[in-house]
Order: sequence, then C-alpha cells, then structure tokens
Amino acid sequence: MSTAETTRIEQIVYDSLKTFGADEAAINRDATFETLDVDSLDLAELAQIVEEEFGVAIKSGDVAELETVGDVVDLIAARA
Repeated sequence: MSTAETTRIEQIVYDSLKTFGADEAAINRDATFETLDVDSLDLAELAQIVEEEFGVAIKSGDVAELETVGDVVDLIAARA
C-alpha cells in the first residue's frame, strides 16, 4: 500500500474520530480509544464509515482486538 493511501486512511479515521468528540490534539497513531473517549457505538459507526470508504469490513471480533488508532489504520491498509 502506498504512503498516499495510508495517509488517506489516517485522515478519514482521524476526521471520523473528531466527529465522535475526540480531542483533535490527542488523535495520533498511538492514542487508545479509551484515552480518546471513543466507545463501542463510536467504533461501530467507524466500521460503517470504513466499509463505505474502502470496502473493508471491520467485524465485532476485530473491534475487540483494536486498541489504538494505529491498529485501525493498519487493519484497513492490510485489507484494502
């Protein structure tokens, strides 16, 4: 996957997290969803956005494994 594609994935994930109320200054690859105050409903919505944008399904089993923003970006990049 190209750097441009990864950057696009990051931007969409970051923008989505901001709409969920996460502090923009705190959003980075190492940020955990707990520290961003992103709950399971937000993650379900993020999964829908990802599927619409990239055609990548994030299943409930995947969500349990995801701890950081970088985990989500890497999962999308690997499946896109």
